[in-house]
This record gives sequence, structure tokens and C-alpha cells, in this order.
Amino acid sequence: MTYTVNCSILLTELPLLERPAAAKAAGFDAVEFWWPFATSVPTDKETTEFETAIKDAGVQLTGLNFNAGNMPGGDRGLVSWKGRCSEFKDNIDVVAGIGERLGCKAFNALYGNRQDEFSPEEQDELAVKNLAAAAAGVARIGGTVLLEPVSGAPKYPLLTAEDALKVIARVKAESGAQNIKLLADFYHLAVNGDDVESVIENHAKDFGHIQIADNPGRGAPGTGTLPLGEWIARSRELGYDGYIGLEYKEPQETAFSWAIRQRANAN
Repeated sequence: MTYTVNCSILLTELPLLERPAAAKAAGFDAVEFWWPFATSVPTDKETTEFETAIKDAGVQLTGLNFNAGNMPGGDRGLVSWKGRCSEFKDNIDVVAGIGERLGCKAFNALYGNRQDEFSPEEQDELAVKNLAAAAAGVARIGGTVLLEPVSGAPKYPLLTAEDALKVIARVKAESGAQNIKLLADFYHLAVNGDDVESVIENHAKDFGHIQIADNPGRGAPGTGTLPLGEWIARSRELGYDGYIGLEYKEPQETAFSWAIRQRANAN
């Protein structure tokens, strides 16, 4: 199983730039991050330090979010956020540059919350334009834009796989972009009441990425009741051959105990 550690939600006891090395020490060769900077266009020093931390740790960066705003404050993306369009566009070049230098090909574009002062139609129109621009921006490095249903954000409009797939279909139809795919986060889909088994049966071969956490609690695999192993295995059977993103909450000392048990049982 090819796992990638989300170092924005795991290993948070450590400074961000020390987390890639900690993931490597725990036995993993790949990491992913939410947007690791405070602004859409960080300084050259900031990007260099981030890239150096990845390279020095000897891990592969497999996924990176576009800037999603102030996530702790409740923001969930700039894609549909009217008033921050130029900021998102500027972020595309930075994301593509980091991806090019580190060999990262997958880029998660969080859709953004609904704004009371604008209609959903206005925001959706902007989102399609921004997603098309993002797809064009990362296409030059062979990259793919990911679109994700999310739970726990009351004003975030993409709750099910079908919600995201409709947007993806519209972007493809209106722009011709083909490098935009569903990010299937099994935790978010399950919490939102989606039929995860059906989503896998119908779309696994077209998933751009899978992320996992157990429910309840968004903890490590085995702490809840979701059949994550079965869902991953079925996705593999149906053609998904990418990484499995570990995007759950667990203290550092026990963060990967389940994986150690899994490896021991396999020997």
C-alpha cells in the first residue's frame, strides 16, 4: 500500500518544516500538504525553505493544496470567493512552480464557502473560470487539479461526490480542460452521508486521489467504524493506482501504530 502522510494535520507537535523528516523516520516515503504559507505568494525564502525540507527528508511531495485562505478561521478555499480572484490566479503560478521543482503532480483546489452577498450562480461561474485557469496552469508540468467534497463547513457547497463531479463536468465542457479530477476523501463523504460504496463502484477508476480518516472522530484507521481497508481494496480492484493520503488527527506517538501493526501482520 502506497501511503502519503498529510503533514498539515499529522505530526503537528513539530514545526512544519520538521514534519517531512519525521514522516520519513516513521517509515513513509511520501508526504502531502495543505497550503503551507500565510499568503498566496510567499517569499522566495519561504518557498526555498519548504522545498529544502522536503528534499533533505528524502520524501516525495505527492500533493499540495492551492491557498485555501484562513483554514483555522473557517475559510475553505478561494476558487469561488468573489473578491479574491486575482489572489487565486497569482497562487496558481506559485503552486505550479513548487510542483515543478519537487515533482508533485496533484493539486487540491478547495472550492470555497458560500458568500451571503453573492448568488450561488455568480460564485459558481467564477469557480469554473478559476478551476479552468488552475488546470491550465498546472497542465504545463503534467499536473492535475483535484476537487474535494468537504464536511464540517456549513457554507461549503460541495458535500457529495456528485456535487464535485458536476462542477468538474462543467469545467471540462466550458474550457476543454481534462486534467481535473475528484478527490475522494472517504471520511468527508461518509460524514456527509454519501454512498461511498456506490461512489467507488462508479468512479474509482477516475479518482484523482484518495484520502482517509476514520469516523467518528476523524482519527486513525481502526479508531472508528468505517471499512477503510475494504474501500481502498475495492478502489484498487477498479483501477485506482494512486497514493492513499493519511489525513486524520492522531498524536504523534500513536499516529502510525495501525500501520506498524499492518506491516507486522503482513510478514
